[in-house]
Amino acid sequence: MTLHPGAGSTIGGMTHAQLIRIVRASAVYDLVVTSLFALPFTARWLFDALAALHDQLGLPGTTPDSGDVYAVMFANLMGGLVVVWSILRLVRPSFAAGTADIGARVFFSIGMLSALAAGASPLVAVMLVLELAWALVQGAAVAVRARQRRAGALAGVAA
Repeated sequence: MTLHPGAGSTIGGMTHAQLIRIVRASAVYDLVVTSLFALPFTARWLFDALAALHDQLGLPGTTPDSGDVYAVMFANLMGGLVVVWSILRLVRPSFAAGTADIGARVFFSIGMLSALAAGASPLVAVMLVLELAWALVQGAAVAVRARQRRAGALAGVAA
């Protein structure tokens, strides 16, 4: 039994091309959601927009202060790294990149849970749900690939 990641090969009912599309789609989502964090002027604007939405909805908790130089700086660091990581996954999507992205999403989710526990705006919960959803989607794709690799290795040993 020969298993290879060709465009027509199936992995548990899913083609290699479908798995790559999942990695790319998560990269596009990340670009859309985090690109405004990457630059100081866009991060400040986004902080103000989130604060206005938070206030308009009458939500409890706090939002980032667009005047806090450290909050803006760390948002820029996160945004810049995620933009670069997203571009890499768009240009060179792979199962390794999908696996690493799952780990990143777990770390981001822990940070969001911590922020919510410390009194952050419930708007963070919306981002958390989407972050966990992408972790699950990519996790399922990576798990299918891992099963395929194991099956291929066992088939090679049995042959």
